[in-house]
Amino acid sequence: MKKAIVTGHSKGLGAGITSALLEGGYNVLGLSRSALPGFASGLEQVALDLGDTAALADWVQSGELAGFLEHAERAVLVNNAGMVEPIAPLGRQGAAAIARAVTLNVSAALVLADAFVAATEGLADRRLVHISSGAGRHAYTGWSVYCATKAALDHHVRGVADDGIAGLKVESLAPGVIDTGMQATIRATPEDDFALRERFVGLKESGALGDPVSVGARIAVHVTGERFGEETVTDIREL
Repeated sequence: MKKAIVTGHSKGLGAGITSALLEGGYNVLGLSRSALPGFASGLEQVALDLGDTAALADWVQSGELAGFLEHAERAVLVNNAGMVEPIAPLGRQGAAAIARAVTLNVSAALVLADAFVAATEGLADRRLVHISSGAGRHAYTGWSVYCATKAALDHHVRGVADDGIAGLKVESLAPGVIDTGMQATIRATPEDDFALRERFVGLKESGALGDPVSVGARIAVHVTGERFGEETVTDIREL
């Protein structure tokens, strides 16, 4: 039996990945604050705020994650949930916004990765993918927090790869610029906080943003394919 866990599965890229995995015969456990409508067979959903460390720890300790992965012949974890805020120069970001971004973008992904590996011990085919960003590899004004959190995911898989865990393949995968709610947030940011705002407005107006359904399908094909894990830090546009 093929099983996958997808965070942030109910919208945007996460919904695209989830749909493609279901079509590929995977049972999927979706973790998000909201539900993905229109799916029944093969999809289990848990309402969970991944930005709440205590709630996530309690859920992991409940055994529900391990129970879902029981009897899997192949297991996949897709850490997709994330946020781009706060968008602002240093000094105007705010303590609460910084802490929430680091918790959601980094802490939740690392906690789930650890629980996933523990729950799949002995499995010959288990795969961990962090959905990263080009912002983790190139700095952007106003995005210092987002850039730092995505760079953390890239470096995390490098360290995990060096651990040499049996049966585990890992990647930190950038999906490109996609037409999601995150892009809407970026375009709504005042130019005083994000000097590159007009560039992203132009991407939307010119139709240059990727479609989350088609990009999600490409990611699902790659994550479940033979080449997954050949490189630890990758970009779907280059595969």
